[in-house]
Amino acid sequence: MGGSLAGLLTAHVLAGHADRVTVVERDRYPEGIGPRPGVPQSRHPHALLEGGQQALDALLPGFTDELRAAGAPRVGFPADMVQWQIGHWFRRVPASTHVFTGSRPQIEELVRRRVLSHPAITTLQSTDVVGLLGDASRVRGVLVRERGEDARTEERPLEADLVVDASGRGTKAPRWLTALGAEAPHEETIDTGLAYSSRVVRDTGGTLGDGTRGFYVIPNPEQTYGFVVLPLENGSHLATFSGLRGDEPPTDDDEFVAYAKRLPHPFLHHWMREAEPRSKAFGFRNTANVRRRYDLPGLRPAGFLATGDALCAFNPIYGQGMAVAAMTAVALRDALADPRRTPTTRRVQQALLAASRQAWDISAGSDKNMPGAIGNAVGARAVDRPVLWYLRRVQQRTPGDPVVGDAFRSVLSLRAPVTALFAPRVARAVLFGPAAPTPTEPPMTREEPGA
Repeated sequence: MGGSLAGLLTAHVLAGHADRVTVVERDRYPEGIGPRPGVPQSRHPHALLEGGQQALDALLPGFTDELRAAGAPRVGFPADMVQWQIGHWFRRVPASTHVFTGSRPQIEELVRRRVLSHPAITTLQSTDVVGLLGDASRVRGVLVRERGEDARTEERPLEADLVVDASGRGTKAPRWLTALGAEAPHEETIDTGLAYSSRVVRDTGGTLGDGTRGFYVIPNPEQTYGFVVLPLENGSHLATFSGLRGDEPPTDDDEFVAYAKRLPHPFLHHWMREAEPRSKAFGFRNTANVRRRYDLPGLRPAGFLATGDALCAFNPIYGQGMAVAAMTAVALRDALADPRRTPTTRRVQQALLAASRQAWDISAGSDKNMPGAIGNAVGARAVDRPVLWYLRRVQQRTPGDPVVGDAFRSVLSLRAPVTALFAPRVARAVLFGPAAPTPTEPPMTREEPGA
């Protein structure tokens, strides 16, 4: 259920174990690269983190080479960005992590073309899933109904040995499972009320180019406004503001630019005022972190799995969604191929959730500290306080200390586990070293190696 990245990559893995895999997608896929109504956030920034790059190359060999050949920008952090966090500008030391910042439709089209070339995979496009078949012990398929003015309005069954929910954060599967007599999963939620607005722009002053690829202002509990400008594959840039509940960024043209006055340096407002708009501004509001605990004990039917945002949806500001979709597909591949264990529904579901755990800890762990955050997973435990104290010191040292910064970026990019932050060299700098000096003004040039 669902034909975006998570659904497509899941279908790719299952095609190695099944005679036929059917992807049911509510939209009709565009011819070539283009947005879809079912992916409203596709007009906003998307970053393919290194953990996702590695996963996609493992699933679709040569994918990142193909992405680069298609013109997707590859941006190095911190060297390529003018970046601000917790009161400090980052030193632009040599990059220790790289992300692809091309548009979501470009990445999805490349994945779709590769996946749908498999002869075992077919699609039902412009089709809604409206319910599940089966009972509390086993799901045996789905009910589908065509969309569109000329579509047949009656529901029809589509039987299946396995149903995978990849329908996104708006999934209706918990309600359908309850209708079968099974238990809906417990949902953990953290919602900061964050909203963001984006528009395509062109740099008119020559500030951005090969030397400086974009800007990044990272919000925190003391300074809650975010701003990011990232390059797209067509030479333009995507500019995005974020703000919390009650002070959401606007989509009106003049007010959109004026919102930059809230940022921590007037240079950013000046740049936005001079940038040439290439599109109207688009808003997005549905940004809560939601994790559905299908892995916990309960009356769970066999033959049903959840993945992607239907399993674990993150605040999109952290740019984790595409990476986790790919990493979860790798986890599915490995669970199905493990010769030591029978891939029961619960065992596989546990593996899928485990693949998203680090990303959840990052996004939910940060958001629960933001002012006005609500949800049943907001409260901090006493046992977490020493770790939070340590991570605060990591963040304070990241802008100016390359050792700490490299480790922190490796974790945020989902390339290394959280334990990388406690490696001896990093721990010494965090616990005993002072915070290194950082630029006092936006650094418009890279530092030379060894500076």
